[in-house]
Amino acid sequence: MAEHTTRAETPRLAPADVLRRNAVTVRGPADAPVMVFAHGYGTNQTTWATIAERFTADHRVVLFDYVGSGDSDLTAYDEQRYDSYEGYATDLIEVLDAVDARGAVLVAHSASGMIGALAAIRRPELFSRIVMVCPSPRYVNDTDYAGGFSREDVLGLLDAIEANQPSWAASLAPAVTAREDLPEVTDRVRELFATTPQRVATHFARVVFLSDVRSRLAEIPTPCVILQSSGDIICPPHIGAYLRDRIPQAELVELRSAGHFVHLTDPELIVDEIRAA
Repeated sequence: MAEHTTRAETPRLAPADVLRRNAVTVRGPADAPVMVFAHGYGTNQTTWATIAERFTADHRVVLFDYVGSGDSDLTAYDEQRYDSYEGYATDLIEVLDAVDARGAVLVAHSASGMIGALAAIRRPELFSRIVMVCPSPRYVNDTDYAGGFSREDVLGLLDAIEANQPSWAASLAPAVTAREDLPEVTDRVRELFATTPQRVATHFARVVFLSDVRSRLAEIPTPCVILQSSGDIICPPHIGAYLRDRIPQAELVELRSAGHFVHLTDPELIVDEIRAA
């Protein structure tokens, strides 16, 4: 059988070029087990900083930005490469190769849960476990599947980003954080959403919200822990059980915390669940 290829497969960059392109940060003992943190849509590696710091004593911690996010090299953003999750999975694979990591624990927020799953399917030796925080394999409703959004919802979201990105960010941030008692978190998410380059914000949103990884779930070779919050408008609570029942080695942990950004609203809870995974 011919080897599966995608448009995302491009000539391999030198490790130093990957580290620079993805603004890779590595901390902790060089000989320790690797733990890599992957951010979700509209954010960057700084959202993991507080939690990642808690693991630097006994792990080699890797943080990075997907191309188009944070301090990554925006000139490397190519709509063709990043027209599906596979392009982002290639970023993740190249980052792990650049730091010479094998058997890493991947902690992945939101879209990165499925990006990490696709990377693990392609390169299973890179990962020992994936901790998925509020993941979803498909956001758009389908026959006998409730993803949480209609296609019209998604098209309206894309139009809102293009029409007035700061206004869109200001309206979405409170809804996705779902914590009126933590306005500083809402403000941070709003700022991240608002300052993502509009070209990336619109294109990445289209990729994320129109993605469908359901057919690949049975292929995931890596043990997965799914951390599912309550009251998450991006990833409804029943999605956690959907994933648990379709990923071969999966455990579901239902968190006593609301919203989509639990790593910002309840970092200690996420630290405890990562250590327990």
